[in-house]
Amino acid sequence: MNVDAKYSPESFDPLSTTRLANTICEMLERQPLVSMEDEIPRFDGAGLYALYYRGDSIDLYRPLSKFQIPVYAGQARSSNSATGKTVGAARPVSSRLRSHRKSIIEGDLPIKEFRFRALLMPDVHADLGENGLRVGYQPVWNSKLTGFGSHEQGAKTRKSGKSKWDTVHDGRSRTYGEVAHEPTELITAAMEHIEWQIEQYPRLQWQHPAVEVYHEDLTAN
Repeated sequence: MNVDAKYSPESFDPLSTTRLANTICEMLERQPLVSMEDEIPRFDGAGLYALYYRGDSIDLYRPLSKFQIPVYAGQARSSNSATGKTVGAARPVSSRLRSHRKSIIEGDLPIKEFRFRALLMPDVHADLGENGLRVGYQPVWNSKLTGFGSHEQGAKTRKSGKSKWDTVHDGRSRTYGEVAHEPTELITAAMEHIEWQIEQYPRLQWQHPAVEVYHEDLTAN
């Protein structure tokens, strides 16, 4: 070795937030895909989840059907992040998925073509996983067609402009203020974003060939 050459050993932190987030995302993707066609099973626990499109009837989302790219990623906490108090829902992830299933159906989307993955874990780890999925994949319902995961909030919602998701997938039993977005522009932006997602897909830090084994579809029963 040339003694004059500059040398610096590689730095490795097995508990870095990035490494932990990648591990959580990889573990989520090792979980089976579960159909949303039937009612979501009731199960206890908080944690991380992601929704996927696995069909061919929606032109916008069809390109995603062969990839591990979720249309939406989220978490359901066991406690309120602001107060630390335990949340009211006894089954946070299950309840959230049931709510999302209702939104997809009301948005006139074919529920039989949607799947979910879920992974129960402490809130702090779910935070890392959700951030990893959102930054790594930038799911289209998190980043471009926002508003899917929002709740009806009475008078506040009625005064707010219609969300981007509800503008494209109209039908949820909610009331809104003015229409703030142009559907055609939103669809074009979402389509371009999905093309970008697929182009970026091979660069994800936690992706490796072994993950591709875990694509089994399970029914909700």
